[in-house]
Amino acid sequence: MRLATFNLLHGRSPADGLVDPDRLTAAVTALDADILALQEVDRDQSRSGHLDLTAIAARALHATEHRFAAAVVGTPGEQFRPLTHDDDGHGEPCYGVGLISRYPARTWQVTRLRPAPIRSPVYLPGPHGGLVLLHDEPRVLLAAVLDTPHGPLTAAATHLSFVPGWNAHQLRQVVRALRTLPAPRILLGDLNLPAGAARLISGWQPLGRQPTFPAAQPRVQLDHILIDRHDAHRLPPVTAVTTPVSTISDHRPLVVDLT
Repeated sequence: MRLATFNLLHGRSPADGLVDPDRLTAAVTALDADILALQEVDRDQSRSGHLDLTAIAARALHATEHRFAAAVVGTPGEQFRPLTHDDDGHGEPCYGVGLISRYPARTWQVTRLRPAPIRSPVYLPGPHGGLVLLHDEPRVLLAAVLDTPHGPLTAAATHLSFVPGWNAHQLRQVVRALRTLPAPRILLGDLNLPAGAARLISGWQPLGRQPTFPAAQPRVQLDHILIDRHDAHRLPPVTAVTTPVSTISDHRPLVVDLT
């Protein structure tokens, strides 16, 4: 079983700033994941050619199951609004997370996470960058109960807040939500937390510890695959952890093999 999480940067390549569906397909195909969590995912955004990035990634993996969960309707950094219900935003540009599985899904569950109540200072690189105060965005947790060769498994994708402290609060919410679903339970995503903090706050075990950001020369691990210790023994052990170079995104994907 191969697990992977990948912050897509809406499919954009830092090399030329373009979103190319063929490039995205090749990048995802190379991961060859049985379960793949995606963050910073666009659907119907003009900046990414009005593509459904989750559907493209699912086709690349020949996956039987995939779902996109929007965190906002609109374009982050420009104009957006929270979703009022899960079916909101059809026909409008959306942004959120995706979860893809080669295994059948029994059920899907969406949990919404509120944004931080205050603006937070964030460092933006570049000649016009520096410390700026940014409004946080709503976040979302997308979970599925999957029928795998090792029995039922709960897998979930999320992308937590960049606001220190608030991401820890959200991670605790995520753990509570996932504990209502069958074990074993695996959380995949960009948690905007380093490995040690993610482990301590969640109480869950990291399946792989390698830096994932920035992509060119990774220095910190923001992208994680965590497992709840409860019934974790029902899954095979970790045999490989990689963060392969990709042609898209400012993050490296995190890939974990269980055999």
